[in-house]
Amino acid sequence: MSSLSCQVPVALTIAGSDSGGGAGIQADLRTFSFHQVHGTSALTCVTAQNTLGVTRVDALAPAAVIAQIEAVTTDIGVQAAKTGMLLNQEIIEAIADYLSAQPIEQLVVDPVMVSRTGAKLIDAGAIAALTNQLLPLAAVLTPNRYEAQILADMQISTLADMQSAAKKIYALGPKSVIVKGGGFDNELRGIDVWFDGEQLETLTTEPVDTKNTHGTGCTLSSAIAANLAKGSSPFIAVTAAKHYVTQALKHALAIGKGQGPVGHFYPLL
Repeated sequence: MSSLSCQVPVALTIAGSDSGGGAGIQADLRTFSFHQVHGTSALTCVTAQNTLGVTRVDALAPAAVIAQIEAVTTDIGVQAAKTGMLLNQEIIEAIADYLSAQPIEQLVVDPVMVSRTGAKLIDAGAIAALTNQLLPLAAVLTPNRYEAQILADMQISTLADMQSAAKKIYALGPKSVIVKGGGFDNELRGIDVWFDGEQLETLTTEPVDTKNTHGTGCTLSSAIAANLAKGSSPFIAVTAAKHYVTQALKHALAIGKGQGPVGHFYPLL
């Protein structure tokens, strides 16, 4: 999809709304702004949630989701996009069909299927649609440990497992994969594995001891998209995004009665 002329890079988030402001499009738009990228959005669902959890989810009609994407891309144009919570099979298939016909070259897919604690978030039909139709369109795919286990059809307990899973997931069609280790509670915490068909890298950052980690997956994928929109290569975009998330975790917000969000604007805190 050709981008229209603009003075500032533009990124698009296709994801759900988090009323608590810690994840979803709220986290994505904050991350875009931090990176001096103009953020646009296409909502897939509206959630009622806070630091304690989600109490209600309402899906938008697939046609409404596509209308938002089309409105942004045909007028403003985008240099990169990311997908987050897509919620159901119908929405995923509609997005995949649209992006197959009108591709966004720098597409980051956060395959939101399972939370970092292991709770499944979408059903089998949606997982199949995401795997078979959307993943092959991704420039960068960002599964967590549990999502990688589903996509690679294997258990992941070691660094060697993460490396093997990255290679298996790459074979599904994305141009590059980063298997995230944030869900581990051992020496693999803070370690991710990158694979793009040629370069296999272990990416290490210092673990941050905080319970306030809400929105880390959304923030990482949107930071990758922001850096891609600014012209970085995928690998450089990923490493820069990891640094940003680490700093945001160091300045996480202790708000609410549960798990607070990362500090997206940490220099201002």
